[in-house]
Amino acid sequence: MKMRKKADLPSKICETCKRPFAWRKKWEKVWDEVKYCSEKCRKTKSHNQ
Repeated sequence: MKMRKKADLPSKICETCKRPFAWRKKWEKVWDEVKYCSEKCRKTKSHNQ
């Protein structure tokens, strides 16, 4: 597998904190479903809406 620079990786905006976050290897198969940058944001999602 070819190494990629972090700037070349896809990114999204977290629905909770509105910060950008980059693709991670562990999200490879579920990237389309990822909405939050961290477990903390996922758990506090209802508090910020």
